Amino acid sequence: MNRLFLLLFVLTLTNCSNQEKNSVVDTKKILSQNVEKTKETLKVLTPDQGFARNIPKEQTNWELVGVKDWCSGFWPGVIWYAYEASGDEELREQAEKFTAPLKSIAYSPAENHDIGFMLYTSYGNGYRLTNNEEYKNVLLAAADTLATLYNPNVGSILSWPSQTQFRHNTIIDNMMNLELLFWAAKNGGKQDLYNVAESHALVTMKNLVRKDSAIYHVGSFDETTGDFLKGQTHQGYADESMWARGQAWGIYGFSVAYRETHRKEFLDTAIKVSEHYLNRLPQDGIPYWDFDDVNIPDAPKDASAAAIAACGLLELSKYVPSEELSKKYITAARKTINLLSEAPYYSGETNQALLLHSTGHLPHDSEIDIPIIYADYYFMEALLRLQKMDENSSQLAKS
Repeated sequence: MNRLFLLLFVLTLTNCSNQEKNSVVDTKKILSQNVEKTKETLKVLTPDQGFARNIPKEQTNWELVGVKDWCSGFWPGVIWYAYEASGDEELREQAEKFTAPLKSIAYSPAENHDIGFMLYTSYGNGYRLTNNEEYKNVLLAAADTLATLYNPNVGSILSWPSQTQFRHNTIIDNMMNLELLFWAAKNGGKQDLYNVAESHALVTMKNLVRKDSAIYHVGSFDETTGDFLKGQTHQGYADESMWARGQAWGIYGFSVAYRETHRKEFLDTAIKVSEHYLNRLPQDGIPYWDFDDVNIPDAPKDASAAAIAACGLLELSKYVPSEELSKKYITAARKTINLLSEAPYYSGETNQALLLHSTGHLPHDSEIDIPIIYADYYFMEALLRLQKMDENSSQLAKS
């Protein structure tokens, strides 16, 4: 009996310890470490060399890409977040230097939907933190350029003009680019930009979000009639599988769509896809690259999907109809951020990245189980979001 009591006591202490571990994130400490690491990387990386994209296995330094790569805005975005976290003027200067080359994207014909990823992460954060009027003008031009891909027959933005595998294609990732259009409509741009963003979100919601609350990566439409032809995948395991990063884009994207439009169906959709994501998470709390890969548990993880989902859940927590649900999403995001802030996902001294174990495009054997820059970007965003929420809660408690 005494042995049984002792065993139960130890198990209770262990469970309490694990719960505490999952609930506490030292955001200040992790952000400080990330800031210092970003500064170290900047000692050997200049804008003329390119922009961080990934770190292949057995390497320690970022592989670099040019301005037109869809990931080009994330590295300057990381630097802007590091500046926001630290107030270090040296980082501000570096962020400005890495942001400047991306200006041409706003004034060139739209080659794809990624204009929001490229410019709202860089110029968007820059304008938010500096109120630089030139940044605002670039963002307004970028929104106009992105809107040229809108097809009124379908009611959505064409994601990949060069992609011949699909008809008028709309991908779930594109939900993240709508924030640029919503912002522009409120800051001197045409009101039509709001209408384009709202319509795109509605078309995506009605056709890409399946009845089981998982999300198609790609929706193909008839470009003339607007009819929905087929839901497919491009980067997921199968057409009907649940691609982790796509589900995370949906959580974040529909939360922003609700924030900007106050349309209840967007809130309901954000909740629905979030619940499905949380219900299907593996026991360790970090998603596999696709929830339906038949090789699980030997399939690669995707830390980037976890970071994006954490940002989306923190955003969604501000709009849900009950305090209980809000706390649930904050707790889930906090747990995710905590897991990413330690081994085996936190890079530490391993290489120049902040996070390990992201997966980009497994079907094409590309960027599998390696650091990818957008994972770092959304990790920094999640940390800053959580820190601000905790500070606000602390201030409210004192008042």
